[in-house]
Amino acid sequence: MTHLPSPAKSPSKNGALLIASISGRALAAAARRAGHRPLVVDLFRDCDTVALAEHAMKLPGDLHSGMAGDGLVPALRQLTGDERPAALVLGSGFERRPELVDSLARHFPVAGCGGEAIRAVKDPDRLARACAELDIPHPEISWKTPADPENWVVKTSGGAGGSHIGRANGEPLPAGRYFQRFVEGNSVSALFVAAGKDTRIVGFSRQWVARAPGAPYRYGGAVRLRRFPRDTAERIGGWLRALARHANLVGLCSADFIRSGSGYTLIEINPRPGATLDIFDDHKAPLITAHLDASAGRPFRLPEFTDAMASMIAYTDAPIASFPAFAWPDWAADRQSPGTQLAAGDPVCTIFARGLSVAATCKALKANALSLQSHWEGGGP
Repeated sequence: MTHLPSPAKSPSKNGALLIASISGRALAAAARRAGHRPLVVDLFRDCDTVALAEHAMKLPGDLHSGMAGDGLVPALRQLTGDERPAALVLGSGFERRPELVDSLARHFPVAGCGGEAIRAVKDPDRLARACAELDIPHPEISWKTPADPENWVVKTSGGAGGSHIGRANGEPLPAGRYFQRFVEGNSVSALFVAAGKDTRIVGFSRQWVARAPGAPYRYGGAVRLRRFPRDTAERIGGWLRALARHANLVGLCSADFIRSGSGYTLIEINPRPGATLDIFDDHKAPLITAHLDASAGRPFRLPEFTDAMASMIAYTDAPIASFPAFAWPDWAADRQSPGTQLAAGDPVCTIFARGLSVAATCKALKANALSLQSHWEGGGP
């Protein structure tokens, strides 16, 4: 049986923590593990987030553009009332809105990357120039249609999550979209805490896609790797330290690489706590604490792992007019509420598994997914 690190509501020892994200559940769970009371604004206000948060609010917005910026500051002020929060932690949804991050920082103590740091790594030209200057392998980019489009992908400037990526077909792109040369290989991500010369890697994960029509690189899931070659880890750690200092990154971030026959190529930097937070978090050394400490310039502690853990997003293949009610297992999160209407391709939940090896963990994850899928596809128990 897989059990998530318990984020149960226990007496707070570290006060309130503001959270703003497209989905706030993972950050709320991490805040609970670190002894904070989460105050959450996101797009869903799902039942898990409500259960974890001291208070949770839902704002309008969409998965591509994030939350409506004009209502965010009033919502956060309403959540805090007269209390001064420990910090405001930002999750997904701000990669294309660095000016909104700058605005929030004028009202709240933001922990993590500021607007300028986000611009430095989410602007394709700036990231490419930084990688060239720091001798970090990075694919060629272009704003013009290449002569060999079959060897390129198209991406959205500031995009995240994989759904914005597609294969080039030779057609000109609208504003905000660019070409990146395709790199064949396996996807590997490094979760790290940026803190200048003390930037350190939390761990590595192998990621996979959940292909969908029009979204061949939609994020599917990730498994935490038990072992990683030391020399490679040190080399990648050097790249991330250099990039963190160059771009003034701070706090929890992640870096996506492609491992090919010629080595590792940096594809993207996510300047925020990312999708693998759940599978790397730990009670003994909570990652939210490391995020806050690094952001404040304090020493921080990282967890250590002896097993593997994985998570995946379960999507529905067909529309669901009314999501059925059933008893959810404790290895699922981001759960849909009974009666919810879902379109084909919508996320249903996040599924977890843990094991002594990567292979055993991935096998358990697939079994868990099939078990749950029967409830909403086949009218299971």
